[in-house]
Amino acid sequence: MTNPEFDNDEITIDLTELIMVLWSEIHIILLSGLLMALLAFVGTRLFITPLYTSVTQMYVLTKQDNNANVTYSDLQTGTQLTKDYMVLIKSRPVMEQVISQLNLDMEAEQLADMISVETETDTRVLNISVRNEDPKVAKELADAVRLAVGVQITEIMDAEAVNTVQEGNLATSPSSPNTMKNALIGGILGVIIAIGVIVLIFVLDDTVKSPDDVEQYLGLNVLTSIPIQEGAEKSKTKKVRGLSAKKLMGSKKR
Repeated sequence: MTNPEFDNDEITIDLTELIMVLWSEIHIILLSGLLMALLAFVGTRLFITPLYTSVTQMYVLTKQDNNANVTYSDLQTGTQLTKDYMVLIKSRPVMEQVISQLNLDMEAEQLADMISVETETDTRVLNISVRNEDPKVAKELADAVRLAVGVQITEIMDAEAVNTVQEGNLATSPSSPNTMKNALIGGILGVIIAIGVIVLIFVLDDTVKSPDDVEQYLGLNVLTSIPIQEGAEKSKTKKVRGLSAKKLMGSKKR
């Protein structure tokens, strides 16, 4: 008879035993983390193309700014107009003008994907960032976009002027990918996978390994146990095999 507490399909997990199992396999967990971190590091170095980022800044001077009596409402309006400028920067006319100016072999959507626009906190300074495999090309694109959007803003938004805060910088080191970050993520992922596999094996393992397991899972009392030595078992097996071989040889002679 089995223990009625375990007749249902629920699986109970002893957290203390699970922690002990994880601790006993800590070398596998750490090795898995190191291996995955190494694979992520090598993969990032070999298979991901580094990109360089050039950043240029511009400031749009509206006609309201020339008025000596600038109200708070005017400042709010200028801040909201900044969002319109951000849309114009990645608009098709600006992208096509830059492509034509630099004689680029790409579509407007491809160029727009290389560009990101943001504003400094509580300011109307626009940051235009351009990513490219070549740092010189990234700088040329950033400056060309700034000039092209300046024309669009003055014509469409009727702005007073578009002033350059700083030209695009020539990056000396890649902005992406972050090799160490990818290696760290790979190491953490390796540790999580190893722990998951060990926990899964622990949960699915329903074999009885000790007399305590018999009492716990089956509700039976163990009267006695017979220890079996591994060496004795192997020698017994060898004797049986040898005896069978002798009998087989004798039957052939007959």
